[in-house]
Amino acid sequence: MKKFVMAAVGGTLAGVLATTQIAGPLLAQETKKDAGVYEQLDLFGDIFERIRSQYVEEVDTSDLIEAAIDGMLTSLDPHSSYLSPDDAASMRVQTRGEFGGLGIEVTQEEGFVKVVSPMDGTPADEAGMQAGDFITHVDGESLLGLTLDEAVGKMRGPVGAEIIITVVREGESEPFDVSLIRATIELQAVRSRTEGETVVLRVTTFNDKTTPNLTEQLAEKVEELGGMDAVNGFVIDLRNNPGGLLTQAIRVSDAFLEEGEIVSTRGRNPEEGDRFNATPGDLAMGKPVVVLINGGSASASEIVAGALQDHRRAIVIGTKSFGKGSVQTIMPLRGEGAMRLTTARYYTPSGRSIQSLGVSPDIIVEQPRRTAEADDDEARPARTEASLRGSLNNDSLTDDEIEQIEADREKAETAASLREDDYQLAYAIDILKGLSALGPKN
Repeated sequence: MKKFVMAAVGGTLAGVLATTQIAGPLLAQETKKDAGVYEQLDLFGDIFERIRSQYVEEVDTSDLIEAAIDGMLTSLDPHSSYLSPDDAASMRVQTRGEFGGLGIEVTQEEGFVKVVSPMDGTPADEAGMQAGDFITHVDGESLLGLTLDEAVGKMRGPVGAEIIITVVREGESEPFDVSLIRATIELQAVRSRTEGETVVLRVTTFNDKTTPNLTEQLAEKVEELGGMDAVNGFVIDLRNNPGGLLTQAIRVSDAFLEEGEIVSTRGRNPEEGDRFNATPGDLAMGKPVVVLINGGSASASEIVAGALQDHRRAIVIGTKSFGKGSVQTIMPLRGEGAMRLTTARYYTPSGRSIQSLGVSPDIIVEQPRRTAEADDDEARPARTEASLRGSLNNDSLTDDEIEQIEADREKAETAASLREDDYQLAYAIDILKGLSALGPKN
């Protein structure tokens, strides 16, 4: 026992001694690091002063400082940046669902401006812009070498003014110009319609209006079909949805989940992480759900798709999503400006990060491009026995039965025409029809 106590005391003393011996170098190292920071700040001050006094033209010192701040932030990752007072005000308006511009979400990839997605019903969408397009010039001026905010600034301008952007697109041999007219963008966060017995909810963005719009339009479409018993399922279309507010992604996910984790965020310090859980209540009342995603589905869209996929509440169909798995916090600064700083990564309920990887669909379904051959095939009338002159009548069915068959056939033909217009959506609806045909689970 005495040996044990002594050994313990000896260990404690050795620990104290070791700590004392190490603390000196650590303290010196920290002091040296601070000195290095101050030296760099002095260097910054020297450069700033030389530019201010010796540059060939007089410069606005506030612009210099803003550029330095923005350069510091954009060097961190593609999503951190400085927001001037005007940009900060514009962003606050955008989250409320209305803003001026082209209606296009962009990011930066190796110095090039890349389209994440065009927003439904905006000038960019109507001009045929696609996710994955690269914008190289605005009104003939190259964007190469500009920061993302500077490039976006080139695309902004008076409502009603024309802008010509040069686009490089995969599959096109040459860059081409696209003419757009700047407009006031009034985003309708959710659009809905029915396809047969299926309710299709097209979520275009995640702003303050998203969850209220979703709740209202889901109820309207269910009532339109004659109640929940007449609905075979729901399609949540998140294709080309660039994301938005984290809070709205959580609320939309919660709308279809009864319980369990929706998403977790982890910052630099583990103790600062957050977990967000679902509350009881499922707007779809247990009906099957299909989520549609593609390469333009980013951020908040991926949170919803990942949460419903991990809980097996929805089948995810389409192509791999964009892969933005980070959270940005908007921090107000003096002078009405703000900075957008990446403060955390988010993780789906199973603990996976989709950063740079994206959400992988349960069923990969590409959106095929229409071809001239397909258009020719549609133009040719189908030849059947009934089209032949003098063909015999069907004598085994009543008129009512024949009428019902023809009505069912008309529905099938409508579904077939949807495959031509939107193959991915048609596939999703077919999945729900199949699940409905199997009947409810026991």
